[in-house]
Amino acid sequence: MQSATLLLKKIVRSSVLPVAAQHGMKRDLFPLSRTLSLSLCVKQDNSCKPSEKLDLDAWKKVMKSGLQEEVSETVSEPQELSSLAAARETLEMWRLAGRLVPENVSDEQLKTFMECPSKSAKKKYLKYLYLKELYKKNDKRKMEEKRERRLEAQEQTSKTDETKKSPFLCLWASTMDKAYNWRAAQSMIFGQPLVFDMSYEKDMSVREVANTVKQLVQSEGCNRKAVDPFHIHFCNFKDDSLYHREFLKHYKEAWGKLLITVTEQCYTEVFPKDKLVYLTADSPKVMKTFDHDKIYIVGSMVDKSIKRGVSLARAKRLGLETAALPLDKYLLWNTGAKNLTLDQMMQILLTLKDTADWKKALEFVPKRKYCGFVAKPVSELKKTLDLVNTLKLGKRREEVQKQFAKNYPKK
Repeated sequence: MQSATLLLKKIVRSSVLPVAAQHGMKRDLFPLSRTLSLSLCVKQDNSCKPSEKLDLDAWKKVMKSGLQEEVSETVSEPQELSSLAAARETLEMWRLAGRLVPENVSDEQLKTFMECPSKSAKKKYLKYLYLKELYKKNDKRKMEEKRERRLEAQEQTSKTDETKKSPFLCLWASTMDKAYNWRAAQSMIFGQPLVFDMSYEKDMSVREVANTVKQLVQSEGCNRKAVDPFHIHFCNFKDDSLYHREFLKHYKEAWGKLLITVTEQCYTEVFPKDKLVYLTADSPKVMKTFDHDKIYIVGSMVDKSIKRGVSLARAKRLGLETAALPLDKYLLWNTGAKNLTLDQMMQILLTLKDTADWKKALEFVPKRKYCGFVAKPVSELKKTLDLVNTLKLGKRREEVQKQFAKNYPKK
């Protein structure tokens, strides 16, 4: 009997336990191995009770349940994979049909797509993913374009630096600078004077004074490069004023070397009054031709709020002649004030001095301020428009009278 029990233990260990280990079953979940080995406690009198038989049916049920769990786990994974593949195929079909479908869809996005309750919800979700992908592509493209532009700008700056360092260009710049200085020096002796009135510091804020000085610096540069430059005079200019400090910021050490005349005196003390003409947009007199014998005065003022009549009142107090540019005669002006910047005035006066052509001179007026040049004066056009309007109103008045007579006939 002992040999039989040993054989039974070996059979159980060799057959049942490896199968249970393969199917992931624990020993405490499989207690029948111990019952199989120990239930056959045969007595010495060779008598076995019927209740001590092997419970093979329970053992089969446990084995089948373990196998079914494993099979269900192995089957569920292919089902999920097959459903994801089917979803990807539907997405490809929708893409071929011309619907908004993103190019790259992750597994998580596919799962959320499958969980959508309706077809419209699926379409909306796919459209959201498509737009999101499109925005990412656009951002990436913009970043690449910026990078290319930055690289091109760096290459251009490197090229310009190389050209600047070339000895020929340096020699050319120095010779041209000397030529410009020679012209400006000649204009101080033989040139026509042009006066900038620097007495408007109290009428402007600090920012407006800074803008005025910037425009004056540009005006001085235009005049210096002209064929026949003006002799620039800064009159009513006081030391240690806002004007002076702003000029020092721009010119620094070159301020004392400028080929212009700076004086604290008024222009009426420097020049005769009969030759002075104050250019202001508020003047009732229109400038017809450029007079080379006159000395024109330009008010050095930039006002954001457009204070009307300030320069005209100053000219009247001093008893000076005034004039305005003929903008209405040559330009079809839009709504707005007819004030120009100081550098624009300088370019207009230089062109008039060289060519005496108003159309060429008024090309320096910003194009946003006018519609175009006119063949006839604007005053004549206004007269014709007023005549047409009066004729229209007259016809309309007759029509109204006839309609009133029809509606309310006399008894």
